[in-house]
Amino acid sequence: MRVSLLFPHTPLDADEVRPFADLVRLRDAHRLWMGTSPQGDPLPALAYLAGAGYRVPVGTSVQLTPLRHPFQAAADARALSLLTGRPVVAGFGAGTPEVIAHLLGRPYERPAAAVRDYLAEVRRYLDGGDALLAKTDHPRVELAAGVLRPGMARAAAGVADAAVTWMTPPEYLRDAVVPALGGGTDRPPRLVTVVHAAVRRPGRDARALAFEAAQGHLSAGHYVDMLNRAGLRVSAADPWEGAGRLVDGGVFLYGSAAEVAEGLKGYAAAGADEVVINPAGATATENVRSGAEDAAEILAEFHDQR
Repeated sequence: MRVSLLFPHTPLDADEVRPFADLVRLRDAHRLWMGTSPQGDPLPALAYLAGAGYRVPVGTSVQLTPLRHPFQAAADARALSLLTGRPVVAGFGAGTPEVIAHLLGRPYERPAAAVRDYLAEVRRYLDGGDALLAKTDHPRVELAAGVLRPGMARAAAGVADAAVTWMTPPEYLRDAVVPALGGGTDRPPRLVTVVHAAVRRPGRDARALAFEAAQGHLSAGHYVDMLNRAGLRVSAADPWEGAGRLVDGGVFLYGSAAEVAEGLKGYAAAGADEVVINPAGATATENVRSGAEDAAEILAEFHDQR
């Protein structure tokens, strides 16, 4: 299992990302991931890093399909692979029904099918299926689907190179997601999972860290449904209680760097090919430097334990 790193918010200053990118450039982490938020797109920051000399593997987890035409998605992903000179993972997801309806006028009737068709169209452009995007040699672009539940996993199985999960317990991955990713195909998508983590330090409260990192997800219906399927018994009406469940259930990994690193191994046993450390708790309650320090210590322990 490879261990990567997520920069957990949209940077207001691109230099904020440098400590995270350094961990990838030094090969402590396998890949630098960034997500999408209402505040901005991750692609400009990743392109900035490439121009600043950080030619490292990158990934996006996940861009919302209503925001970008499949042609533009293909062109942007290819441009990023050319700028970095390294493989890129371009992840896409539908988002919530409310967001889709706001952007498109109505929600998707079948979100899983919509994402599947979107990925197939992006791949068609990348493979030269349209003369608008002329063929050129570039490092590989993997297409990934954001996956929380078995329905999306089955939809991704036929078209995605990777499935990216977020806040998914290892047992749930093993029992629900991995079997669905098989989906009757002889080349199932590899499994990438994003894991909230923080190092225990004086003055820190694990539940407060988890709440600041995940309160938005703990209020979203599709995440609540997934966590309840996994047995955590959370409610969208009480994200504070949900944060405690994440800590108690080991979904938010908290402890010494060695204990967190040991916890990451459970995702390998569940079938994850790549685990992505998300230090959002520390960055949200303290600062970016604290998040980078947590990540560096966890990565060092993980490599020492191998």
